[in-house]
Amino acid sequence: MSVNKVILIGNVGKDPDVRYLEKNVAVANFPLATTEKGYTMANGTQVPDKTEWHNIVLWRNLAEIAEKYVRKGSQIFIEGKIKTRSYEDKTGTKRYITEIYAENIQLLGKREQQSGEIQTTPNSVTATPIVNAEPAATNISEENNDDLPF
Repeated sequence: MSVNKVILIGNVGKDPDVRYLEKNVAVANFPLATTEKGYTMANGTQVPDKTEWHNIVLWRNLAEIAEKYVRKGSQIFIEGKIKTRSYEDKTGTKRYITEIYAENIQLLGKREQQSGEIQTTPNSVTATPIVNAEPAATNISEENNDDLPF
């Protein structure tokens, strides 16, 4: 048995780059920063914050949602899997890239920072206006999990 599962909460580094492939299939890419807070050790040594950058890939419905609602600086929750691929650059050198293929995203932060609340069904995406400024966690999933046992 093996598991390939990633959960990240971080801030978007730049607006998603969304492309449409054959048959109008959307794919979005953007960097996500996660930061481990620094601390002071018992002897007084300061350990600074450490930021990691992750390459996020969204497909189809999730890519279209990201195009509409995800912006640089947005705080989001990502759930997905790690994939590594290789390619040859312009000089013919083999390069490797590790990406997070998202299966689920949630827009986090205060509702006034979001342009709307997102609800999805397997074939549609709708946005409704925000009426108050309470914290939001808007869940967006590629799968319909209505038949969960709990």
